[in-house]
Amino acid sequence: MKTKTKIWLGVGAFVVAGSGAAGALDTRAATLLDGTALATANRDANPPRAAGPVLAQHRHGGEGGERVARASKGTKAKSRQGGEGGEGEAGEAGAAATKLAPDLDFAVRIAQIRGHLLVGDELVKHGQWNAAYPHFRHPTEELYGPIRGKLKDYKTPPFEAALKVLANVVKSKRAGDDYDRALKAVNDALDAADRGLKDRQANWDAFTVETALEVLKSATGEYQEAIVKGRIAKPVEYQDARGFVWQAERMIDAVAPTLEKKDADALNQVRGVFADLKKAWPAPMPPTAPVKDYGAVLGDVSRIELAAGKLM
Repeated sequence: MKTKTKIWLGVGAFVVAGSGAAGALDTRAATLLDGTALATANRDANPPRAAGPVLAQHRHGGEGGERVARASKGTKAKSRQGGEGGEGEAGEAGAAATKLAPDLDFAVRIAQIRGHLLVGDELVKHGQWNAAYPHFRHPTEELYGPIRGKLKDYKTPPFEAALKVLANVVKSKRAGDDYDRALKAVNDALDAADRGLKDRQANWDAFTVETALEVLKSATGEYQEAIVKGRIAKPVEYQDARGFVWQAERMIDAVAPTLEKKDADALNQVRGVFADLKKAWPAPMPPTAPVKDYGAVLGDVSRIELAAGKLM
């Protein structure tokens, strides 16, 4: 399983080594995010091996477990500006894609749904219903389709209808029992998906760490999209990134007792960098200017990757 993170770890080491110069880091990291440049850098540093994941943004709406690498000036197929919360149906798009293993692909999508709901629920609790709505809408628009035909494999009941009910409750700003029931119905299905995944894994703890790392990588792409000319111009992408980071941390925490027995120092390093990484999102509603630039966020995620490699 460790081999699946080799390419990203190579990028992580590069980013960490270059983190002393923030301006240069942004430029060089952006270059590495280009699929061609990344492939060339990794090929020069390592002999050929079985294909593994690249530093990439998970494409919610793609088929077959696509993740797509972004350049720093990359654009989306369609601007995310529709709906009450300001986001349309583009998904996370880019130029180069690679496939994840089926179980990992399914797990990442389930975790990303949880990330959307997590930040959406935060916004609801802050009374920000309009801002919350896109995060309840996007699981149906961008993530459910690719897993629909795989639900039986993971003993997961269909939950598209439950997702739509929840989105409508949020759109109607119906707090209280209606919201709680609708959210529970979706979470019950997601819990079933996790149980189905666990039944198929010989090493659930390592698989959970690997899934969390993939979700973290997708958060870096969302954060990059959120920042335009030094300002957080796209609140929904900022919030997507926050939800994915918080969800990744929860996944690590869920298997922490076992990870601590494996390497307590590495786990402490992961937790420490998470605490620093999360400073980029001081609240569910974004500040005008980023607390951390994209290069700093990428460097933090790289450090988590490097430490987590000892836990897999």
